[in-house]
Amino acid sequence: MAIYTRLIRPLLFRFDAEKIHDAALRMAAISRPIAPLLYPCFRYTDPRLVSEVAGIRFENPFGLAAGYDKSGRAVDGLAALGFGFIEVGSVSADPSDGNPRPRLWRLPTERAIIVNYGLPNDGADAVAARLGKKQLSVPLGINIVKTNRLRNESDEAIIDDYVRSTRVLREVGDYHVLSLSCPNTENGRNFFADTAHIKRLFEQLAEYSPRPPVFLKISPLGGPKALEDILEAIAGVPYIAGFIFNLPPGKPTPLHVPPEELERMPGAVAGKPVEALINKAIADLYRLMDRSRYSIIGVGGVFGAEDAYRKIRLGASLVQLLTALVYEGPLVVKRINRGLIHLLERDGFSNIAQAVGADSR
Repeated sequence: MAIYTRLIRPLLFRFDAEKIHDAALRMAAISRPIAPLLYPCFRYTDPRLVSEVAGIRFENPFGLAAGYDKSGRAVDGLAALGFGFIEVGSVSADPSDGNPRPRLWRLPTERAIIVNYGLPNDGADAVAARLGKKQLSVPLGINIVKTNRLRNESDEAIIDDYVRSTRVLREVGDYHVLSLSCPNTENGRNFFADTAHIKRLFEQLAEYSPRPPVFLKISPLGGPKALEDILEAIAGVPYIAGFIFNLPPGKPTPLHVPPEELERMPGAVAGKPVEALINKAIADLYRLMDRSRYSIIGVGGVFGAEDAYRKIRLGASLVQLLTALVYEGPLVVKRINRGLIHLLERDGFSNIAQAVGADSR
């Protein structure tokens, strides 16, 4: 860890953030033949970290969030980093180039990044062809979103986009995520704030009932009332397994970055600045939802074991990271999993599942 943060990271931060990300993804993709050899370096196993969520066995509760490998090009190499699961995407019905560059920036003083990708991906057909027969060492999630188009679309066209992707990807992955909140597209932010659109979506999906369990990626804004409305809208949908909170649009405050710099960096902030907001949303949802039916995947500002454990104690059964890879390097996963064991021992838990919701009951 010290080698990465003191020597490698300062060198990488001299270059454009997206170029470094693309290079890291290419390295992960070409590492597939040696992936089994990497396991001893990055993997940390302990039976106390094993859990079952949505009928899926997870060797550890720590996963890679969607947004890192948008089209599933490097899942073998990324799984070798010790993650308990990998989520790819977001994937849309049609291919998309996303927003113009630059669209990714680092905020080192905040331990954050600003993301304005606009959902570039190869499209559902290409991802299904690439991953359809993939045998991965850990569970694989597919994050599905509406294609980012630079024009207004009808309500039916937006819903049809999700239905098309769900149909194409039906046999791909161990779980799916329907991203109902996207901070990087104009028409993806508020459409599903109207829960009538959520009900309409699942009416349309009834004919193509997804095979894997489905999680909904929703906004952390709106408070308990918004969460109650979502829970009411999906009450009759049997295959929904739980929820993930997306990044909020815009910039949280305060940020220790001059306003004139922030104006040159459009997009949503990921990392430490959104941690408190999402943690509160996790606690609120855990108290409101039917915990025998739904689970929460927590993400947002996770850099260490204490951060992950906080989300678990608030109600998350699984936890994801992305920004921490940028700041802490690939060994962060092993360090967090090892740290979780110490925290479980401290609190007298014999399995990670016992800690879920301990602070929200």
